[in-house]
Amino acid sequence: AVYTTTATVALKEGVLEKRSDGLLQLWKKKRCILTEEGLLLVPPKQPQPGPPAAEPPAAKIKELHFSHMKTVDCVERKGKYVYFTVVMAEGKEIDFRGPQEQGWNAEITLQLVQYKNRQAILAVKSTRQKQQHLVQQHPGHRLRSASNSA
Repeated sequence: AVYTTTATVALKEGVLEKRSDGLLQLWKKKRCILTEEGLLLVPPKQPQPGPPAAEPPAAKIKELHFSHMKTVDCVERKGKYVYFTVVMAEGKEIDFRGPQEQGWNAEITLQLVQYKNRQAILAVKSTRQKQQHLVQQHPGHRLRSASNSA
């Protein structure tokens, strides 16, 4: 099988604020990149002594993959922000807020639905291929009598 990575294609890019898990639940800015596979959260560039780093190390980039995402709930629109929650399969909820006019919650929802549809189509194709393969492997195959099952 040939695997192609579509994760590198940015469908939407911008800054969202993510509510931290800590006690204070502060809003922290994250550079977000929406792909066909999920949402990448890149920490904002920190001024560091020495030569400027082009990108943060890969370990710092967090990926919310659509295969682990259950739904996107739009919580409320308040002022210039839209607040929404990404619900992961294991039940974890991640709160975001972003400018209303950028429509991040709608874009993430759309890509999530398209991802799930692609997975369903692949599952159906895979099942059909297995069935065809079995038919091709055993043309006219009949079940043998129970005499040789001893």
